[in-house]
Amino acid sequence: MEKSWDKCPVCESKSASAFLRRSNVPVHQNLVVGGQQVAAETPRGDLDLFLCETCGFIFNCAFDQQKVMYGEQYDNTQSHSPAFSRYLDDLVERMVVDKNVRRLHVVEVGCGKGLFLRKLVEFEGAENVGHGFDPSYVGDEVNLGGRLRFEKRYYDAKCTDVPADVVVCRHVIEHVPAPLKLLSNIRKALSTNAARIFFETPCVEWILANQVIWDFFYEHCSYFTAASLTTAFQRAGFEVETVEHVFEGQYLWLEARPSLVASTAVGKPGRVAELAREFAKAEEELIRKWTERIKDLNARGKVALWGAGAKGVTFANLVDPNRTSIDCVVDLNPAKQGCYVPGTGHPILHYRELAKRGVKTAVLMNPNYRNENVRILDEAGLDVSLV
Repeated sequence: MEKSWDKCPVCESKSASAFLRRSNVPVHQNLVVGGQQVAAETPRGDLDLFLCETCGFIFNCAFDQQKVMYGEQYDNTQSHSPAFSRYLDDLVERMVVDKNVRRLHVVEVGCGKGLFLRKLVEFEGAENVGHGFDPSYVGDEVNLGGRLRFEKRYYDAKCTDVPADVVVCRHVIEHVPAPLKLLSNIRKALSTNAARIFFETPCVEWILANQVIWDFFYEHCSYFTAASLTTAFQRAGFEVETVEHVFEGQYLWLEARPSLVASTAVGKPGRVAELAREFAKAEEELIRKWTERIKDLNARGKVALWGAGAKGVTFANLVDPNRTSIDCVVDLNPAKQGCYVPGTGHPILHYRELAKRGVKTAVLMNPNYRNENVRILDEAGLDVSLV
């Protein structure tokens, strides 16, 4: 494979090696597409994943920032799930109550539709002021009498004039091909050396160890282990206080403060290289097995996927690119219902439509939602099995 990178975006070593390639994949997983033909003709790119043997960082060296669009039609909202909404509430309570994020100016980088920042500002007794940045934000730019403000743009060096006592950034850094640049901009914006940073991003070791083939996709060009995430923050001028595995191990939660000097230390990569090789070796067979399993499940009745986020979109494109064995995709997000999966054109529906379509099996894209979705099906009286 031709080398198309110069150095690791995190530790700057030249020891990265290719481990996984997928050609001609949809560049968007969370774009809301209203027409089936438009969805099928979505722009495409290559997934060319390299692993840095020095720090364990994984990156898509074929990523093209010009191909992705994070405007108002982009929607990766997960809070329509009661289980995920509870997770967000617990996270906010932890920040306010346990970490004393009170009476502070909170900046959220990549705030999406603004829900998490609103929760931090509205939490009883918190008295925080919030300022969110995201080109996909939809709504009033000034809320709560000026205590909550949003800007429909990317956070970059031009935003560092907005003072921040706390910076929150959840599920953004994995979309950024130059993570140190993002972190350096945030470092410049901090109002004092006592400011605090809270970051959340997927854990690539969880993806690799569980061989979740639908968790690698184009929108995510940067994948972190706890060690490589720590390395990135230290090199950008932060002191990392803790990195924890949260959301049943699927995410990393990092807390940090500014450091007086940047560190050149590089964390050890651990087992990530071994896990990556095992993943790459198993991928083709895993796709084949899932393809056959979906076909077999059709003997009982039609099959749906449950979850039209990045996981479901990626799974559909890997296993059923021509829409021959998966009937539809279920999602609780009303903004996605009636739309279509980028790349394949599978219809996205409310779960109440499963019965009239003859769906008897739904393949669940994230095990964290199993209990919730079993309850939804039972309460709706639907004879649909979850696998």
